[in-house]
Amino acid sequence: MSDLFKAFVLGLVQGASEFLPVSSSGHLVIVPWLFGWPTSTLLFDTVVHLGTLLSILAVFGRDFVAIIRATLRSLPVLFKTRGLTSSLTDNNARMGWFIVLGSVPAAITGLLFKDSLERLYHTPQAAAFFLAVTALLLAGSEWMSRNVGARAPLAAMSLRQSFLIGLAQAAALAPGISRSGTTIAAALAQGLRREAATRYSFLLGAPAFLGAGLLQVVDTLAVEPSAVLAELPALLVGFITSAVCGYAAIRLLLAYVRRNSLYLFSGYCLLVSLAVLTLFALRLR
Repeated sequence: MSDLFKAFVLGLVQGASEFLPVSSSGHLVIVPWLFGWPTSTLLFDTVVHLGTLLSILAVFGRDFVAIIRATLRSLPVLFKTRGLTSSLTDNNARMGWFIVLGSVPAAITGLLFKDSLERLYHTPQAAAFFLAVTALLLAGSEWMSRNVGARAPLAAMSLRQSFLIGLAQAAALAPGISRSGTTIAAALAQGLRREAATRYSFLLGAPAFLGAGLLQVVDTLAVEPSAVLAELPALLVGFITSAVCGYAAIRLLLAYVRRNSLYLFSGYCLLVSLAVLTLFALRLR
């Protein structure tokens, strides 16, 4: 089968499943396993993730420009005062520092457990198991948000809440645990309304994609610099497909969560998990 076709399929999977709360990492492990394809290279996985970063910037580019400018302007204020939330009156500046703080747990977890996490990416049954965990998280957060009353806007988010959502993002480094799903679930469980939870999930994801992508590109170029030229056509197909599909997925989810629950995605994750585990058991016979 053509490498370009495989790149297109995997780019499509990455773009759609990165922002819908169904775990792109889990799908990128399961789909090649189902079709008997070799595991994609680290470079290819990095490039399709950078494609989804581009889709975030395409949707929230103006927001990021405003957040970065306000955050840089806030530096003198922070050096003169001790309280982050009490000293900043600009919501964009607050959001910038919340994103910085929320990105720390995933960065530390990724550096400390890099080798262990990479081994999980070669284990479809682990990805299937963690998809079931995602299903439970989504259902639980949906139930909790309906009972605690998730009504707070994004401007009301606290320093503590941003850090807890960051911890949820760190847990999503395992394949099968959805990054968008866990961060949205954590935000809903703390009382943020749906649109606010979804929006913050996308904003928080950008530094994670950028940092992981740059680190993996540096690692790949240090070990195998010729890999870029050898894979260039497939890399371009995967990048473009994931970017376009990711853009559509962001727009779709933002519109969907305004009036609908996360139970649909929870059910999907559970069904895929059970199907993969059953198929894996049958193949062992």
